[in-house]
Amino acid sequence: MILDLQTKFSAAQAVTASAISTNTLDLRNAATPTLGDEALSGRNPWLIIQTDVAATAVGAATVTFTLESDSDSALSTSPTVHYSTAAIGKATLVIGYTAVRTQLPSGDYERWLGVRYTVATGPLTTGSFTAYLTMDPQRNVIYPVGFTV
Repeated sequence: MILDLQTKFSAAQAVTASAISTNTLDLRNAATPTLGDEALSGRNPWLIIQTDVAATAVGAATVTFTLESDSDSALSTSPTVHYSTAAIGKATLVIGYTAVRTQLPSGDYERWLGVRYTVATGPLTTGSFTAYLTMDPQRNVIYPVGFTV
């Protein structure tokens, strides 16, 4: 799998409270919203979000992951949600867990594209995530150590 820094939203981004991904992708032309500038148009790219550091919290914290686009890079004007997970509990967000593996939904994308991490019943005391677009998602299954058949 090859990762392009231009299509990486977060690289082991520490998240303890709700946040926007470290990077937002500039789709450049709000009048014709496409992914063509990043050579992703018409190629069925995948959104991947993985846990790098397990999520922990004093309470029963959850994280919801959303892919959003907006007219500004902070995704703060009136973001359009293109994909959203349900709230995922901290016990599920262990190291290596893939929270999102989905093809990029079609739709009218605004100029800026990014990922929002929404922490509820938090804050988290630890937790970090990597989010990116790829053409070749990893599909291997990782089993626990000592697993026998």
